[in-house]
Amino acid sequence: MADKYVAPEIEPRWQARWEADGLYRTPDESERPKYYFLTMYPYPSGDLHTGHWYAEAPADTKARYMRMRGYNVLFPMGFDAFGLPAENAAIKNNIHPFKWTMANIERMRSQFQRMGAMFDWSRQVITCLPEYYVWNQWFFLQFFKHGLAYRQKAAVDFCPSCNTTLAREQVWGEERRCERCETQVVKRDLEQWFFRITAYAEELLRFDGLDWPERVITMQRNWIGRSEGAEIAFGADGGEEIKVFTTRPDTTYGVTFMVLAPEHPMVETLTTPEQQEAVRAYVDAARRATEIERTAADKPKTGVFTGASCVNPYSGARVPVYVGDYVLYSYGTGAVMGVPAHDERDFVFAQRYALPIPVVIAPPNWDGAALSEAYTGPGAMINSGPFDGTPSAEGKQAVVAFGVERGFAKGTITYRLRDWLISRQRYWGTPIPIIYCPSCGTVPVPETDLPVLLPEDSEFVPTGESPLKHDARFKNVPCPACGEPAERETDTMDTFMDSSWYQYRYLSPHHSAGPFDPAKLAWTPVDQYTGGIEHATMHLMYFRFFTKVMRDLGMVEINEPVTRLMNQGMILGEDSQKMSKSRGNVVNPDDYVTTLGADTFRCYLMFIGPWSEGGPYRPEGIEGITRWLHRVWTVAADGPKFADAVDTEATRALLRKRHKTVQAVTEDIEGFRFNTMLARLMEFTSHLARVKDSGQIDPAVWNESVETLLLLIAPPAPHIAEELWARRGKPYSIHQQRWPAFDAEQATDEMVTVVIQVNGKLRDRLSVPADATREQVEALAMQSEKVVSQVEGATVKNVVYVAGRLVNIVV
Repeated sequence: MADKYVAPEIEPRWQARWEADGLYRTPDESERPKYYFLTMYPYPSGDLHTGHWYAEAPADTKARYMRMRGYNVLFPMGFDAFGLPAENAAIKNNIHPFKWTMANIERMRSQFQRMGAMFDWSRQVITCLPEYYVWNQWFFLQFFKHGLAYRQKAAVDFCPSCNTTLAREQVWGEERRCERCETQVVKRDLEQWFFRITAYAEELLRFDGLDWPERVITMQRNWIGRSEGAEIAFGADGGEEIKVFTTRPDTTYGVTFMVLAPEHPMVETLTTPEQQEAVRAYVDAARRATEIERTAADKPKTGVFTGASCVNPYSGARVPVYVGDYVLYSYGTGAVMGVPAHDERDFVFAQRYALPIPVVIAPPNWDGAALSEAYTGPGAMINSGPFDGTPSAEGKQAVVAFGVERGFAKGTITYRLRDWLISRQRYWGTPIPIIYCPSCGTVPVPETDLPVLLPEDSEFVPTGESPLKHDARFKNVPCPACGEPAERETDTMDTFMDSSWYQYRYLSPHHSAGPFDPAKLAWTPVDQYTGGIEHATMHLMYFRFFTKVMRDLGMVEINEPVTRLMNQGMILGEDSQKMSKSRGNVVNPDDYVTTLGADTFRCYLMFIGPWSEGGPYRPEGIEGITRWLHRVWTVAADGPKFADAVDTEATRALLRKRHKTVQAVTEDIEGFRFNTMLARLMEFTSHLARVKDSGQIDPAVWNESVETLLLLIAPPAPHIAEELWARRGKPYSIHQQRWPAFDAEQATDEMVTVVIQVNGKLRDRLSVPADATREQVEALAMQSEKVVSQVEGATVKNVVYVAGRLVNIVV
């Protein structure tokens, strides 16, 4: 073995042995308590970049720590292998997506191994393999069977560059751009498949028993957007009804106009011939704008008259129907009743089009004059027929009850959440197992015929339609019900389908009788999940939804997939911008692994700042980590030349330092504070180096302290810890040892330094027992020669005491 610390020589040797010994294979049966640690799996883009390392190395550190704490830790890894990049690469490079993807997976897996991560590769999941996506199709059929999967025409977000539809969650920013290529999306009306996630909206608002970041919980609650109110039907021209949702039914008598969203299907049927040209032009312009542009507070509230009217069922008044772009079809019913006196947007709209503004909720001390602005607060109902004089808070329920009794209103709850659009017009995804028959209609593929395999010879040409649509051998099939010629569904599933249940597949990745082996469910729920907060309203929402459906199907007994969630921040480039090839600020981890070693790079990424916050990469900072690991090597590989005389105080101080360090490092890892964990380890290493130079230390205490240091650095720096552990003749492997214990009493400083001030000015410092009482410390302070000279002849007015830190004598 090398006499010096040469990481590139040491690390591959241990990685090979760990692999050969199956050190990180997790048994399903163990006397140890289970601990399922899941970290979000990556997309196989070709190389592990610094972002992967920043996410995975700290997670690996925590998983290793939990194993040393005595848990049977399941820490699996796989690849989110379907998706647009592979198909785009196929188009660009004339290579099959499967070949491109599998080559990337092989490379990234070897890079993960060079990281030294303790992933159990025997449980690897690759979502583009038929043994995985067959169960995507099986789940789809169960959803379809239970009314949770359905198809309908809908206005969808479409990326003209990627040539595919996008879920709402995949469109970002004020300009509504595709999350992958940043092209501005457009709207298209297509027949699409949806999952009925809205059926679980109410349950998704409950987070009982979950240790999740409050920020994620808030984001999900806001995304679901629960509102209580009433649905009221306004009779429109031609015998149709316009249904509106309102949270202010107490203002219904003040309705003076109706506004439909440009996408509302009744716009076309209600618009009179005279208004068709103006309405069509307005609708076309509105559909080109983004939702944020349309609803911006400073945007003028515009509309165009349809020529039609509807009847307020409460007042009997006939009111005009407009089309307005500030109304969104995706919220409520897509129609808004205009109550200008009591809604700011409606007030502006009514002023613009000279519409009446009757007051139906009296403002405080109102004298009956016209309002200069909308009044949105509470008050007594007026101009409201039988409800005059009713407080508005009571009037809400009374007005709804009145409408319910007469059949034109009902109390209801609405949500901002919309059903999950899963259709994608691309090849590289899970085929949707549906067949369309001219006679039988929509026919699910029989479960015995699964999987519906992706054909290997489809052409990857971006046309805006699935390449499968032009593959006759895939598309044209006999109907499984009647045997007559029929056509397959040629859309594939959203890749979020893959990650909605993957944690169950890790339990038995090659199980062929179902998506997982029910006998392995004792591992669930996941005890700890780590990943980016950018998935709060996408993956993490679908993830929860899937488990709840599986529970209702009798597949699992748990309500939530994950008990505890931790979000890491983002590692940025030196320019403090997100790392990307286009910016030229990408850092290649392999460059550091081949020169300084994986342990150095792992520890540096954990040291740059709080893991939950992220931060910019600073290459100069890695030098400090390099020096520290070399110091660890020197301390552990070459012991001191012990002197004949033992310094009892130094030995006691080392013991105390060891217990303090174990306590602090334990608390830091439990709290995911990896940067302060490393700071404690550096401080302990420096203390050992100083003691080593003196030589006047008890050999047994020294050896125990050095071995404690190695055990503590084993999670963040697994290779050097293993090497030094072996050099000291300790049993293989350090990663199978127990985490060191600490004694809280021995970790307490025996003496503390107390600052002595007189009138706020420093006069002395005293070393006192840590458990000294206030009276004892004050007495010692008053006996200090430097204090006596300041207070002699003066009157002591007060003594401020901060335990273990400060005495301030006010004279």
